[in-house]
Formats: sequence, structure tokens, C-alpha cells
Amino acid sequence: MKEIVIKSLKDRGVKIKDIAKIAYDLQVPYNPDLTLDECIISVEKVFEKREVQYTILTGIALDKLTEDGVVEEPLSSIIETDEPLYGIDESLAMTIANIYGTIGITSFGYLDKNKVGIMEELDSSKDNVNTFLDDIVAGIASAASARLAHHHRNQEQADIS
Repeated sequence: MKEIVIKSLKDRGVKIKDIAKIAYDLQVPYNPDLTLDECIISVEKVFEKREVQYTILTGIALDKLTEDGVVEEPLSSIIETDEPLYGIDESLAMTIANIYGTIGITSFGYLDKNKVGIMEELDSSKDNVNTFLDDIVAGIASAASARLAHHHRNQEQADIS
């Protein structure tokens, strides 16, 4: 299932490294020794969670169904235009952001407002509907970042002991 999710993201123009770069940017101010490779591993760990896999597949399916004209009005227009008051796309993605605690939600809010890295490309795409996907990327990056923060804190505490 993990491979299917990674391929689905890649088919929509999103690579693991794209998400890892966002997680890196979120965490490097708190952990200057952090490497991009550690962030890639963290993103891959997030992909192992079944609830994350299901969320990713659901969001991508909703974007694609909207692109294909299968979603009925008025929902189709709401998704196509990423209506600001819709919020379902953020709600779905926050299930991913929250898997490592509230720090992921805080990071998600930041990313949702600032649309960094691949998120900006997805959000401004004229070729595809990415209403769910840009938020899903934010959720994955936030979860990976939160996972790294917890791991870093555990290492600091172990060093003190």
C-alpha cells in the first residue's frame, strides 16, 4: 500500500524529497544538525501509517474526480476553486498532521497559510485540481516534522541522563 501511495503522489507531481524539504525547513531552526536524509526517512515513516495512506488516496481521488467532471455541482465548483470556507480539505489533511501530536497541527496551520515549496506549485496549478493535495502535502510534512521534533527531544533528554 505504501508503494501505491508514493506512486499516486508522484503521478500528481509530488516526490518524497519535495515533502522532506518542507519538513527540513520546519525543523532545522530547532535542530541545526538535521539532514535532509533524516527528513526523507521521517516522511517515509509517516507513509507507513495506514490512516495516512487512506487519507492520501482519498484526497487524490477527490481532486481527480473533480478534474474529470464526475463531482456534481455545486461541490465541483467549490473544490475546483478551493473555496476558502470549504475547509474539508484542511480537515482531512489535519488527520495526518495530528498523528504525532499538536505540534503537527501548529506546523500545518503555518504551511496552509504560507504554501511553501511544492505546495505553492500545487496550489497555483492551472492544469490540475489540487485542492486536497496541497493540504495533504502540508499534513505529511507537518507530521514528519513533528516526528523529528519528538525524536530530537528524546535524544536531548537521553543526553542529559
